[in-house]
Amino acid sequence: MLRRRQTPIPPIQKLSKSSSSLPSSSKTRRPLLFLKPTVSSPDGEWKPLLNMGISELSLPLTFPTGQTFTWKQTASTQFTGVLNSHLLSLRQLQDGSISYLLHRTCFSSPSLSKDEAFAMDSLKDFMNLQVSLGELWAEFSEADSRFAELAPHMSGARVLRQDPLECLFQFLCSSNNNIPRITQMVSEEELRKAGFGYRAKYIVDAVAVLQSKPGGGAEWLLSLRTLELQEVTDALLGLPGVGPKVAACVALFSLDQHHAIPVDTHVWQIAKRYISPELEGATLTPKLSRHVAEAFVMKFGKYAGWAQTVLFIGELSSQKALLPVHLHCDKATEASSKKLVTSKNKRKSRA
Repeated sequence: MLRRRQTPIPPIQKLSKSSSSLPSSSKTRRPLLFLKPTVSSPDGEWKPLLNMGISELSLPLTFPTGQTFTWKQTASTQFTGVLNSHLLSLRQLQDGSISYLLHRTCFSSPSLSKDEAFAMDSLKDFMNLQVSLGELWAEFSEADSRFAELAPHMSGARVLRQDPLECLFQFLCSSNNNIPRITQMVSEEELRKAGFGYRAKYIVDAVAVLQSKPGGGAEWLLSLRTLELQEVTDALLGLPGVGPKVAACVALFSLDQHHAIPVDTHVWQIAKRYISPELEGATLTPKLSRHVAEAFVMKFGKYAGWAQTVLFIGELSSQKALLPVHLHCDKATEASSKKLVTSKNKRKSRA
């Protein structure tokens, strides 16, 4: 039997009064999986998104980094995606500020202003704008030297709060895949020719299990937001095709489990280099995967998943152009790390 979360995660300082009025009803977030609405005209106008800059939201460090695959890059610093029935474009300007455009589609109501108000509430929720990155960055930088090195170059890398049902099926497609191909797989236009392979059975079976849940799968997934991380993980692992990594991704990126740590080979390498160098030479196992997750939480606290996301982004080849060369993790860095671990082990054996 699932128990309700006993100790809520401490709140983080809110950005502004306007960002605190997020939609509280789960009924306002209905996923439209793989939906590609047709655009009609005229669109609305580009407008500023709150009073925020790149230190609180960087679009290039948030969208194409492996946490969502349904937002498409439509210009150099512009991304377009669907929230509920609204087609939105977001654009980062040269001064770091964000502007948005609400497109008219076949799903739009006659009143664009009414659509815009609802879309903005949905966007604030989706972007997790109630969390202040400035406060978190200061805490993480104090806790970890690697994060402190990356922080000036990774400002605005934000963890999203996605619709759980949409997030689940995105990551069911992600097993043993890379970011560009996953993005192709969840595009309606490319879905048929991309092919799902063995994942097709998992998707069909997962839909059947979700449909059998009381109140439906969407409501059941939303209810997991009130539970403890271990209970959320256990519930997700009961779905076909969901393993520990997918469960952690869904928990972190859609279920308010800010300290969930998705451990894959990339995070395993990060852990060995910067978090637990004593693991060098070991092979990743389920037990060590749990050890890595606990080590991240021990170092970074209740929002460890946000810190892990930044460290992960810093290792992506597509993002390394943003970093000074001396912050790239290369073979020399790995050799130095291995030498340090070997030296420590020798001292222990002598003792």
